[in-house]
Amino acid sequence: MADELELLRRANPVPSADPRFHDRPLDQHAERRLNHLLHSACPRPLRRWLWSVGTAAAVGVVVLALTLSGPTTAPAVAAPRPLVIEAGSTPVPLDRLADRAAASDSSLPLRQGTHVQTWSLSMTSGPGARPPITLPEERVVRWKADGSHTELVVATDPRHPGKPVITDADSVPRTVEDGHVLSRQAYPPSWSDAPPRARPPHDAARLRAYLEEIDPIEARDTTQLLDAVAELLDNWTLGARESAALARVLADARGLRPAGAVTDRLGRTGQAYMYDDKAHSGRRMLILDPATGAVLGLEDTVTKADPEYGVKAGDVMSYRAWMR
Repeated sequence: MADELELLRRANPVPSADPRFHDRPLDQHAERRLNHLLHSACPRPLRRWLWSVGTAAAVGVVVLALTLSGPTTAPAVAAPRPLVIEAGSTPVPLDRLADRAAASDSSLPLRQGTHVQTWSLSMTSGPGARPPITLPEERVVRWKADGSHTELVVATDPRHPGKPVITDADSVPRTVEDGHVLSRQAYPPSWSDAPPRARPPHDAARLRAYLEEIDPIEARDTTQLLDAVAELLDNWTLGARESAALARVLADARGLRPAGAVTDRLGRTGQAYMYDDKAHSGRRMLILDPATGAVLGLEDTVTKADPEYGVKAGDVMSYRAWMR
């Protein structure tokens, strides 16, 4: 250890004469990233297909996922089956659905906070590895006028999926019908003018720029766009105008193809749009309300088996269902 420390001292990675390391205010980009890290209401969805062969991070997320199941929680069960497109249903092109959403007379308002059910697949590899499991959660985040907010996270019963278990979701979340409470917290007032904490616009061009600002590091493509949409919806419950603008943004995305009608895990009817992420052996199903264009859910599945992690083609990697 002493030898390694001496090598670091000689390397002098932070020279005192370098102006980059002097104490000074953060620049605009650094401040945005810091605000996002400190104040993001919910963790970002697992990205870029963690089952990729040779990805050390895939093993790391297993530890995080498995710690959610304590000795008193219901045991996790095998991953759910992928949602199935209804036979004979007519796919609705995204641009047509965006037009329909823009013409909707819905007056639903924008609201800061979220109500979402999620399922996340965890994996281990090597001798004695556990089979992949799904850990269902439900999360409600509600903000107050003074900038404070509350967060309730429940491990839902995997034997009875398909209905919200957190009640009184429109006010301070207090009541849980069925499920193990993982955390119930109240946070003091805080503000940020950076996406996704900043108020989202209801104009398509400005909303597109807003989504690109959520993660400005990576090259923008449909995979990153869907990730940014998920993060937006993990922070905001969109109103009618914002949902219409988002539908227009999605209509311009490359590779999102209409697939037909689908019933999601909360029993809601939606229109499904598929995106094949061939670079990461995944397929994403985006589910929109056929009348308002509101995003109902996002499902990620594997398209290529990975025996090392016990993953088969068609396995669900994650699923998110957003509610009002």
